[in-house]
This record gives sequence, C-alpha cells and structure tokens, in this order.
Amino acid sequence: MSISRRNFLKVAGGTAGVFALAGCNNTTPAADDGGDEGGEEQAGGELISVGIINNDPNESGYRTANDKDMKETFTEENGFAAEFAYSMKNEEQIASAQQFIQNGVKYLLVSAADTAGWDTPLQDALDAGTQTILFDRVVDADESLYVAAVVSDMDAEGQTAVDWLTDQALDTYNIIHIQGVMGSAAQVGRTGALNAAVEANDNWNLVVQQTADWNAETAQQITQSVIDSGQEFNVIYAENDDMARGAVAALDAAGITHGKDGDVIIMGFDHNTWALEEVMAGNWNYDGQCNPYQASTILEIIDKLEAGEEVTEKKIIMEEGYADCETITQEYIDENGI
Repeated sequence: MSISRRNFLKVAGGTAGVFALAGCNNTTPAADDGGDEGGEEQAGGELISVGIINNDPNESGYRTANDKDMKETFTEENGFAAEFAYSMKNEEQIASAQQFIQNGVKYLLVSAADTAGWDTPLQDALDAGTQTILFDRVVDADESLYVAAVVSDMDAEGQTAVDWLTDQALDTYNIIHIQGVMGSAAQVGRTGALNAAVEANDNWNLVVQQTADWNAETAQQITQSVIDSGQEFNVIYAENDDMARGAVAALDAAGITHGKDGDVIIMGFDHNTWALEEVMAGNWNYDGQCNPYQASTILEIIDKLEAGEEVTEKKIIMEEGYADCETITQEYIDENGI
C-alpha cells in the first residue's frame, strides 16, 4: 500500500518526532525580535557562518529539491552567511570542506558523495571549532566527529522495495539492476537489500547489475544493451527515478510493455512528481520515497546549539513510504511529490 509519511521523522535510538518537520515547503522565516528560533544572528548582529557541501543539484530531481530547500533556509534573512560547494566527487568535496574550515565557518553541513574518507576533514573541523552536521547521507566516521546526521534510512528504502517486489510472487525474477553512484549511501542501501534477496532465492537472477551514476541516458544504454543481447528480463530495479525513466525509454523504443499491465515491472526511487504520475498512469509499478526536505531539522539543531543546549541524538532518520500502481492516489502525489 502507499503510505504518506513525508512530514514525519524518527530518531535512531530515541523518540520519534523529537525534531518535527514543518511541511513540504520548509522555508523558515527569520525569528522575531526576542525569539529563540529561526537562526538568530550571533551576539553583536553577526551572521552565523555556514559551509554547505552537496552533490550536483542537476544530479536528479531529488537533489534539486534538496539544494533548493537548503538555499531557502540558510539565508541572510534567517541570520546566516552561507557558502555552497557542489561536487559528485568525494575528493573535491573534501577539498571544499578543508577550505570552509580554513575560512572559519561555524557550521559545516555535508552531504557526502562517498561514505569513506571523511575522518581527517571532520577531525580538522573539530580541532578548528567548526561543528559538523551531516545531511542526506551518512559517512564511515566516528560519531564523535559530528554533531548529528539528518538522513534517510537507505537500507530501509532498499528493504521496503525488495519486500514489495517479493510480494509480487513472480515465478522467476530476472532483474536489470541499474545502480547509482557507487559507494554513495543511497547506492549501498538500495543495492544491499536486492543483493541479499538474490542470494537467498534461487528464482531471483541478476541479468545485469551496473551503475548509471544516476543518469537517465546511461540507464537507457544499459537497458538497450540487454535488449540487444536477447536476454530475458521482467524487472527493472533502478535506484533513482531518472534512471528508471531512461530504462523505460529503451523499452518503449523496442516496443516492450511495462508497468501495471505490462511484461516488465518498473521500480524507481525518490518521488519526483512526474515519476509518481507515471505510477498513477500504470506505466511504472513502484516508486520508493526519499525525503529531501532536511533543512528545517538542521535549523532546529543549530538553534539548539546556539542556545547552548546539547543535541543528544546522533542520527535523526526521516520516515519514508512508497507508492505503487495499485493504490496510489492524486492526493498522495500532491502531498509527497517533489
């Protein structure tokens, strides 16, 4: 069934809803005089300096929404002097982090391209008095090196998708698996659950498992190569919406039916509005939710720190659901599409 969970989150090891999300539009107004929220300026009227490291906003609809949310929240009007850096390469992100630390930013916000390699920059930030908050993705680093992580549970996203696919009770699963950027938290989580299912079930087969780096055109090429090879397949498990769209383009060009009444099950992730409309139309079967609206939660964390309060929960996990072609409604699309 489809579940609307956009405006909720859970705290790993803690109580659900400690930081309540504001709604779909998380533009946060500047605090009123004397207020205690909204990114107040520091004593003396200085803006709070923030360095924000993100992936390329053009990577996907999800990333565009995520970047827009951050830019609309960390503004001068809300009391911040924000600098932004973008890259899908870990080494370039780390270089940006080091530059922000040298610039003396008070807070470093990081959506890491890769989970590895962050120990040194995070330690450097700590030594310099810069407090780090992770968003969107976790990293393989000791929790003492950052204040908190506001993230999606990518493992859960993958498991939810695989559970749904299991429930389709196909005689044989011949799967084209199109992966995202290798090593990213989203790729690792969404791949892990599928790999486990293939290993555990004799009737689950990977026809191909290949990265398209979140890119629609590359996904189309991967799918076309399978079609040209003559191999049989009945599932396309694409780790984001853009890659699912690229795969479907190859099917359409070859006259292969897909979706609710078709020969091939189509699965994507992220909940772009256009992707949910494909599910609604029966052209796709499944779309997993990944909530990009994390800025308001990060803002609440910073407000706590600025007030001298302790942030006790390290991992704040946004709850997410999914949509399928049997149960999706227009109301769900209006509420959850990005």
